[in-house]
Formats: sequence, structure tokens, C-alpha cells
Amino acid sequence: MADIVYTYGNSVYMNITNKCPCSCVFCIRSNGDGLGSAESLWLKKDPTLEEIEDEINKFDFSPYSEVVFCGYGEPTQALDNLIASAKYLKEKYGLKIRLNSNGLSDLINGKETAKMLEGVVDSISISLNAPNAKRYQEVSRSRFGEDAFPALLKFAEDCKKYIPKIKFTVVDVISKEEIAECQKIADDMGIPLRVREWIK
Repeated sequence: MADIVYTYGNSVYMNITNKCPCSCVFCIRSNGDGLGSAESLWLKKDPTLEEIEDEINKFDFSPYSEVVFCGYGEPTQALDNLIASAKYLKEKYGLKIRLNSNGLSDLINGKETAKMLEGVVDSISISLNAPNAKRYQEVSRSRFGEDAFPALLKFAEDCKKYIPKIKFTVVDVISKEEIAECQKIADDMGIPLRVREWIK
């Protein structure tokens, strides 16, 4: 059985779906079946809320103050379960919730979704990964094509209204010039940018 709750480094993570509209050139899930304490993050099917809560109940969260929703898929592909299980974690254990996202939730769910995360998600990390729509498509290979990049930026702008902490990330597979362009986008939007090292 695949792991739903797992640890990596000093953090605890939630793996609630393997679905993702992107096939990023640097995606860590192409490197192996597991990560950190997880032997496998490949789910045979998306777990139900009851299955997620069962795994939460089995895990000792006492050493942790934050839970990160990030597994081998885009968590907003399971938006209802994300929101419900995040609320469960907050109510039962008083944990902060961080969401690592590709920022395409609105396209995935066919509606504006940032407000749905208000009071549920304490911080969000959105993968920017390119300075324009054309390069984003080359890097992310999103099924939404060049509609993806503007939707990502709009989602990020919306998240500023509803989520206390927000940041962009880029993986250093793009050029220094492109990273500088991403920095300008982030600066213009008033969102911090973190450059992540590619884990090969």
C-alpha cells in the first residue's frame, strides 16, 4: 500500500493524490517510487477522506508544528479531501497547514478556488518555474497548454487575499536570465521567490 502520511527531512507530508495536469521535466517522481520515509507514494487510486483520516490517526504528529500537502501529485486535484483533511489536522492537532501547488487549481476545478483555502491553508508555495507562457509550457508540459501560465499568476494573486503566507518557487533547471525574469514577476506581484535546487 502506498504511503499517505510520510516524512522527509524534518517535515511531515500528506500524499493524497497522484493526479497532476503537468509532466514537468524535473519532476521528482520520475526518480523512484518513494521519498523520505515513504517506500512508495504511488497510490492505486485516490484515497477517500476516511482513508486519509485513518492514516492521520495512526501517525504521531507531536514532534511537528506543520503539515505539508505535497506528494506524487497536485493536491488541488483532490480539493475537497485537501480542505477536509487539512481542517481535521488543524482541529485535532492544532497544526499549521502548508500547500505545495502548481497553481493550476482554478483550471483543474473549473472555478476560482483560492477563497476556498481561506482559514484552512496557512502558507502556500506555488511553482512558477518559468518567466512566460511559452517557457512554462516547455518546462511543465501542462495539459492546459499556454492557458496555464496566466491562470497560475491569477491564482497566486487571489491567494494573497486569503492565505497569510505565499511564495513562488523555481527549480534551477532554467537559466540564470530566466530566474532573474521570474524574480521580477515575483517582485512586481509582491510575492517572495525561492530558487530550489534540482534533486536528480
